[in-house]
Amino acid sequence: MPIPSDARLRAPSRHFLAAGAVLFAAIGFDAAAETLTLPEALTRAAVHDPARPAIAARVQAAEASLRQAGVRPNPSLGLDLENFAGSGDHSLLDRSEATISYQQTWERGGKREARSGVAQAELGLARARAKVRALDLLAEAQAAWVEALAAQAAIGVAEEQLASAERLAQEVDRRVRAARDPLFAGERARTAVAQGRIARDQAIEGARQARVALAAFWGGAPDFELDPRQLELTAFAPPGPLTETPDFAVLSAERDAAASRIRLEQSRTIQDPTWRAGVRHFGDGNEVAVIVGGSIPLGRHDTNRGNIERAQAERTAAEADIVAARVLREREVARLTARRTATLAEVRRIDVEVLPSAERAVAMVRDGFNRGGGAFTYLEVADAQRAVIEAKARRIHLLKTIHLDDVRLDRLTGRHAALIASAESH
Repeated sequence: MPIPSDARLRAPSRHFLAAGAVLFAAIGFDAAAETLTLPEALTRAAVHDPARPAIAARVQAAEASLRQAGVRPNPSLGLDLENFAGSGDHSLLDRSEATISYQQTWERGGKREARSGVAQAELGLARARAKVRALDLLAEAQAAWVEALAAQAAIGVAEEQLASAERLAQEVDRRVRAARDPLFAGERARTAVAQGRIARDQAIEGARQARVALAAFWGGAPDFELDPRQLELTAFAPPGPLTETPDFAVLSAERDAAASRIRLEQSRTIQDPTWRAGVRHFGDGNEVAVIVGGSIPLGRHDTNRGNIERAQAERTAAEADIVAARVLREREVARLTARRTATLAEVRRIDVEVLPSAERAVAMVRDGFNRGGGAFTYLEVADAQRAVIEAKARRIHLLKTIHLDDVRLDRLTGRHAALIASAESH
């Protein structure tokens, strides 16, 4: 009967639990002590994100651009002096004319609103990119947590391997003293013990380094515990209809920005008149007069058509990017879900088929080896024990693979997006 992939390993293998017990004894794990859970690790990483100041500054820059976009063009004040120097009748200062004018450009075609629309879209884009950056960081921290969890669980397997090697070495030593095995068998058994100690020490150091790498996400010390039993939690609910995530918010904001730029470029085809009013003073007679005037560009050559077409093409590209991203995300989610199902099925088969058989083989070979009579040799016992250890190591590797696939699925579905708002409040 096939085993559903979306179920929890409700009854973890007794073999793995036995290894976990050895691990807890080896590292002094206190079940009552507070352990670092995944939500706590992600929250710490989000709060201490070193990129937060830069991200906040980019959002502030976009907000400033939005404020600037709604500002009207500045007026200008002009001063003209005429006939204040010349020849003949115009050589006298009292024939000069001075004009003071006030000039204002009148924006037409909704340019100011279009500029504000572009700035508003770019602000939304900056905020969406900030969330994407935060989700990427959370995915990296989640992967580091999984690596540290698997490294911690590997200590148990290494401890079990060492314990088996030590027991076998004691048995071989007894047989060597009784002249039932040659001396080299004792040396090989002691070599296996030495190798087991090295493997155990390397596993402990690897777990420490993995905790250091995880703690680096919040600049802390690796003074926390990880519960290897968390590796057994493989409950999984297949994603339902995929909702919008910050990644799609970025693409939508890029599309909105492109649409806003189309309106802006279209508004620039409308020419803006400039109005002018002023007062002219006549030196000859000391009289004044009011003047008015204006100008408007002739849209004869530059119709801004190229910029409009470019903005339209950018909007088309942004819309195509959204469609493609949806397809690619659905394809990746389906691939990861299928691989996760297959990997979990292999874990279950190891629990049900491989480990029980391998441990029975160890028991039978060890029993025959202890009875003597040459039925089994040291190498056969060691080989049987190695099969058990390799199966358990393979099991940890598969569980780590499942959790790393979950990291990618969580990233694709934006599962931890809620943690971003929580981190921003700190």
